[in-house]
Amino acid sequence: MTRADMLSRVDGLRAGRTPFVLATVVRAERPTSAKPGDCALVLPDGTIDGFVGGACAETTVRLESLRLLQAGESGLLRITPRADDPDEPAQEGVRTVGNPCLSGGTLEIFLEAMIPPALVYVHGEAPVARALARVGHALDWDVRPTVDANAPIRSDASAVVVASHGRDEATVLAAALKAGVHYVALVASRRRSAGVRDELSALGVPPEEVDRIHAPAGLDIGARTAPEIALTVFAEIVANRPRLEVPDPATATDASGATGQLHSHSPMDTLEVAVDPVCGMEVAMTSASISAQHADGSVHYFCGTGCRQAFLDDPQRFRT
Repeated sequence: MTRADMLSRVDGLRAGRTPFVLATVVRAERPTSAKPGDCALVLPDGTIDGFVGGACAETTVRLESLRLLQAGESGLLRITPRADDPDEPAQEGVRTVGNPCLSGGTLEIFLEAMIPPALVYVHGEAPVARALARVGHALDWDVRPTVDANAPIRSDASAVVVASHGRDEATVLAAALKAGVHYVALVASRRRSAGVRDELSALGVPPEEVDRIHAPAGLDIGARTAPEIALTVFAEIVANRPRLEVPDPATATDASGATGQLHSHSPMDTLEVAVDPVCGMEVAMTSASISAQHADGSVHYFCGTGCRQAFLDDPQRFRT
């Protein structure tokens, strides 16, 4: 993949709101096959487009990239053929992985998680709706104003805010609830909000779903003007967004390698991690990873083709 192809692919992923990790080699010790400047894209399904080293290095890049993608963070990955030194102090922002199968020297790769901005639909064209668009854009969020009550709502939407002054309120709110949007809100007075809740109940929306609606929308801080009301709505979205607790991969005991809630915009399932039965390396359990099926039907994952072949040559040697 040429640099131009890489940039074109990045533009396409961003346009499609697909999260990905841009992995760039920043340092390489001989005799590694990768060189500084080599880069690759790591997608949520574990697919890697580009080059950042051989199969063993690629396997580590895949796993650590998926961990960072779920956390919505970036970091520096150091891959070394030497085993971890327990006396070596940990460095903040650096994840060091000892890969005994690595044929070359140490690689340092910057993993930059590219997460789409929070997507917010604003229904209506009243002053508050226009203010919501301005404030959202100032936050660098993906704010999409609409007046079409039947406009589709993406599955990765973070919020739907109705500020239409009585037009199609129940219709849009019901659609947002059905779509599973985390934050659904109505900009209205308390009296109007109660009326819309009753209307939704009459439409058959379950009470627990009606209770999810933030109405009146926004934190109660005494806002009066349209921009002030918009500010309170975004403050409430931030206050209510899902929180993610990401464990240290070096100390995590959960087999998945990650716990807690995913970001609402992430399409990824919980990351599953296997252990290479030959060398003991952790491997992401994805369709893009190197794997083999044993005669008994069990599937095993490997850091590279060498370990896979060693297992296939004598499976019983590596099965416990």
